[in-house]
Amino acid sequence: MVVLRDGMCPGLSEELVVALRAADITTVEDLVSSNTEDLAQKCSVSYKALLAIRRVLLAQHTAFPVSGADLYEDLLSSTAILSTGNPSLDKLLDSGLYTGELTELAGGPGSGKTQVCFGVAVNISYQLKQSVIYVDSTGGLSASRLLQMLQAKSCNIEEQMEALQRIQVFPVFDIFSLLGCLHHFRCVGLQQASAGGGSVKAVIVDSVSAVISPILGGKQNEGMSMMMQVAGLLKTIAKDFNVAVLVTNTVTRDGNGQLKAGMGQTWSHVPRIRILLQRLERPGSTCSSVRTATLAKSSRQSDTKDILQTPDKAQIPVIRMKKRQRNRGLVMIRRRVESWLNDDMDNIQLAGFSVHRQDRTAASGTPM
Repeated sequence: MVVLRDGMCPGLSEELVVALRAADITTVEDLVSSNTEDLAQKCSVSYKALLAIRRVLLAQHTAFPVSGADLYEDLLSSTAILSTGNPSLDKLLDSGLYTGELTELAGGPGSGKTQVCFGVAVNISYQLKQSVIYVDSTGGLSASRLLQMLQAKSCNIEEQMEALQRIQVFPVFDIFSLLGCLHHFRCVGLQQASAGGGSVKAVIVDSVSAVISPILGGKQNEGMSMMMQVAGLLKTIAKDFNVAVLVTNTVTRDGNGQLKAGMGQTWSHVPRIRILLQRLERPGSTCSSVRTATLAKSSRQSDTKDILQTPDKAQIPVIRMKKRQRNRGLVMIRRRVESWLNDDMDNIQLAGFSVHRQDRTAASGTPM
């Protein structure tokens, strides 16, 4: 349900919103389902003005049928693929982040979620010369780390500063400020919200679980409602403004001890693409840890076999295997990537692969 607010449509002023709330009309659904004539009398507003507002809200929030051909033409004309700056991750994502879609990075502490977000922001701002909106809900954004990544790409100080200016940071620390921030983006537009040069091509929320998880659970239903409001706003922003939306999430374990994304079954249907990041310790090895990226959810990947090129040009087959879960076929790809330089996610390289099934059988390759 969409909450009524000032500026949603022409004529819907703050005074009218207050009057509607006094009449127990708080959402668009409440307004369009109520008797317009009676409501006009209760709120002391013109019947014609209230009827015009009702028609505009119906047009904005009613679904209209669209043919498959129109959707395909719209896809060809508007969709762009944004590189993450890491070839292995781009391969896993089928070339990169797609505009109009919501992609999720799920992982535990130290798995590299924020570093991947930094890498995406830096690559889009520097390589593509486009703006990025970065919503920071954990206080983990480090300007010095962004500058360090830019210095690895360019020695020109002016280019570094221009790229930093194209990354617009919005700090939020609770669900209400996040909702307000997303509503602001939707109402005024991403270009007005961003002061940097170039058009906005990506919205990054790190982390969405930091503000949603504290309000979930118990007997209260408000938390679930707010979570779905956030989901709806993120999807609407991705679609209406044709931008790639990247969010981070925590992980938990299911009944079998397997890692899965947090925030429950309801949220699991929100992202179009989900990447599961893990950091595994390797005792006795020259490299203390290995980071893995697993494609846990995707609507684009097919049941095929790929050949990847490692740094020494050796060919390693990566097998995509079907996983049966709740009578549905999901495609699970497991590719192992390893950090050789100070665990920086912008320097990760392909080290090997392993494919796991839920029935405890596994096929694995020989690491290099």
